[in-house]
Amino acid sequence: MTTRYTSAPADQLDGIQSVIDIAQQAVEPVALEVGHVYAVRTSGGGTHTLDLTGADHTGTPARKQGTTTVRDVTSFAAYFGKHSDSDTEVYADADRLTVTAVLDAHTANEPRWSGHRLLLSLRKTEAWEQWLSLDGKLMGQEQFAEFLEDHLPELLVPDSATMLEIAQSIQATTKASFESGTRLQSGERQLKYVEDTRASAGRKGDLTIPETFTIGLVPFEGSEGYKLTARLRYRIGEGQLRIGYKLDRPGDTLRTAFADVVTSIGEQIEQPVMNGSPA
Repeated sequence: MTTRYTSAPADQLDGIQSVIDIAQQAVEPVALEVGHVYAVRTSGGGTHTLDLTGADHTGTPARKQGTTTVRDVTSFAAYFGKHSDSDTEVYADADRLTVTAVLDAHTANEPRWSGHRLLLSLRKTEAWEQWLSLDGKLMGQEQFAEFLEDHLPELLVPDSATMLEIAQSIQATTKASFESGTRLQSGERQLKYVEDTRASAGRKGDLTIPETFTIGLVPFEGSEGYKLTARLRYRIGEGQLRIGYKLDRPGDTLRTAFADVVTSIGEQIEQPVMNGSPA
C-alpha cells in the first residue's frame, strides 16, 4: 500500500506564515548587552546584524584619534606625558619646523591605528618676520629711522640709546644732499652731506653710523633668543641716501633655533626623536 503526501494549498501556507509572523511580533523584547555584536534571524529566513559596540551605545569612543596642535615645547611635553606610551614615535621635520608624535604608533609585534597625533607647529615671532621682511632692502632715511625706533628693544650693540640717537640724526638730515661715504678706522661709516634748507644753505656736515650692529631676536614663540649681526648697506644717488641692512646668515640661526627646540623635547621624553615625518 502506497501512502501519498500532498502539499497544502497556497492560501493555507500564507495563513501559516501569518501565524508565524504574529507569533514573532508577540515575543517579549529581550535586553541586549552593550559592547557586543548580535545576529538576528529575520522572518524571511535571513539574518540581521545588530552592532552595539559603537560610541553611541557604549558612551566611550573605541579609540583615541585626531591631531592636537601646540605652539611651544612646554605644551608639547604636557600633552605628550599624558597620552604617550613606550611605542610612541616622534619625528622632527626641519623643513616644516614641526615635531610630530604618533602616540598610538605600531608596536614591534602588532599594528595600531596611528591616528592619535600631537603636532608642534612652531610659529615665527612678529619681530623675526619684520626684520626678515626688510633684510637686504634699501629704504629712505625716514623709513629706516622709523624702523630703528620701532625696534629699539631688539638692538643690542650699539645699545638702544645710541641707536636712537643715530635714528634721530638720520631723520634730521632727510633734506640734506649726500655727497659721499667713507669707512673710518673705527669700522664706522661716515656719510658727508650738504644742508639744502634755507636756514642752513650750503652748510656741510657728516653722519656717522656703525658699519655693523648686533640685534637679539626670538625666532619662535616660546623659544630662546639669538644674536644676529646686521651689516649696514647704503647707496647715494643724485644726492639722495638710501640705507638698509643685511642680516648675517639668518637661515643658520633659524636652523639652530629649531635644533635647540628638538633637543629640549628630547631631554623631556624617553623616546628618540627621529629626523623626518611619519607616514
